[in-house]
Amino acid sequence: MAIRVMLVDDQVLLRTGFRMVLAAQPDMEVVAEAGDGAEAIEILRATAVDVVLMDVRMPRLDGVEATRRICAQPEPPKVLILTTFDLDEYAFSGLKAGASGFMLKDVPPAELLSAIRSVHSGDAVVAPSTTRRLLDRFSPMLPSSEKEPRNKHIEKLTEREREVMLLVAQGLSNGEIAAHLVLSEATVKTHVGRILTKLNLRDRVQVVVLAYETGLVRAGGGAG
Repeated sequence: MAIRVMLVDDQVLLRTGFRMVLAAQPDMEVVAEAGDGAEAIEILRATAVDVVLMDVRMPRLDGVEATRRICAQPEPPKVLILTTFDLDEYAFSGLKAGASGFMLKDVPPAELLSAIRSVHSGDAVVAPSTTRRLLDRFSPMLPSSEKEPRNKHIEKLTEREREVMLLVAQGLSNGEIAAHLVLSEATVKTHVGRILTKLNLRDRVQVVVLAYETGLVRAGGGAG
């Protein structure tokens, strides 16, 4: 079955360009379009969508709030934030709102297609190093760890899972974590999956956000 994609952007020409790229793929289908977040939410009530390509700066309802409302729904589609500027604070807010990643609007078509497929399969599309830079820059926007209660579910993690979580939060890929802990990459992937399940998180991007919010990791990447 083709990946059902929704395009949300207030610029018609950009939507047209994305639609042309996606229409040429045998495994993708653009099933809906919207000019702002409010229209997107309305359309999603009646349309089955797998992945939403979401602009951030739009009239009526911006992409961050739209993402937050969409991801709060039961079994929501995956959301991929599209931003004009790298490390845009809107992209950071979008990740916190539940997006599975962010990309620049001028991304090469091949990378955009790969990102859509990755998000659809359940992976995050923000590289760990990019996630770390993003959170290091915008960590002052996060609640103080002294005021933010630690996620009670973190206590459910095994010692090994906690080790893996800290390394994910510091920007390491599965391969780098495997080398660091002398484990197979498959084992690391299993640990990451269990962490996501126990903490009720969608992907590794949210693992990083939670680690910063709860003070497990400080700005700069060190353990708290």
